[in-house]
Amino acid sequence: MPTTPRAMHSEVHALYLDHHGWLRNWLRKRLGNASDAADLAQDTFVRVLTREHAQETAQELRNPRAFLGTIAHGLMVNLLRRRDLEAAYLDALACQGHAPSPEVRALALEALLEIDAMLDGLPPKVRRAFLLVQLEGLAHAEVAGRLGVSVSSVRQYLARAMQNCLMLA
Repeated sequence: MPTTPRAMHSEVHALYLDHHGWLRNWLRKRLGNASDAADLAQDTFVRVLTREHAQETAQELRNPRAFLGTIAHGLMVNLLRRRDLEAAYLDALACQGHAPSPEVRALALEALLEIDAMLDGLPPKVRRAFLLVQLEGLAHAEVAGRLGVSVSSVRQYLARAMQNCLMLA
């Protein structure tokens, strides 16, 4: 079990040599794209190298493929979510016939990704209530009617969503 950064680096190097090809192929089968698979495989090993708790990482290395697969799966889900969000944003722009500059598009997409990350993990009704108020400007009573809950519940949902946003901001 490595206790020094040098020993941990050596463990990760061995892990890379032994499992990089497997991980890249595993990702390629799921993504259908060799380039994305190669990028995510590299990102997975960067994550392993930058983990704060080397002792925990060393313990997880006892089952390396499960460990790497878990990290890679999370990165893959994030990539696909990011692409879905970008596609939805571009579709919305196309429907409006509005074409902002590439800089404005990039900034807007970055803001959408941050909002998505802040709302990730919230229950669906909490997330929906927040979006209905913030994006559609609905009153609490209108949101309550749409969600089939009380106005008091809507207020609690909004407080929870705001608290989550503030914690992650």
